[in-house]
Amino acid sequence: MQAKAVAKSVRIAPRKVRLVVDLIRGKQVGEAIAILRHTQRGASPVVEKVLKSAIANAEHNYEMDPDNLVVSEAFVNEGVTLKRFRPRAQGRASKINKRTSHITVVLSEKKEG
Repeated sequence: MQAKAVAKSVRIAPRKVRLVVDLIRGKQVGEAIAILRHTQRGASPVVEKVLKSAIANAEHNYEMDPDNLVVSEAFVNEGVTLKRFRPRAQGRASKINKRTSHITVVLSEKKEG
């Protein structure tokens, strides 16, 4: 049984979020929350919120025990890119891409053995 949570169109670039998500993949839920609390990155609170949502989904929808949960999958896909322009010298303009992320966290119960 798996429970998942998805946050879509989060205004942080995917490559920045992937650095945080890579830290919690495969960890137990309690350990993952502790890692996120002590990680000094802007994406940490967002990933923690998605993780807590996945825990709540597992508990409420599938009656899973939160103490036995493991982050089986955690990945970040690229969302819609907001395109903006910044004025430059001599009347020119340069393009700025404001990237967004779709963050997915999948939890499963720890295998005994």
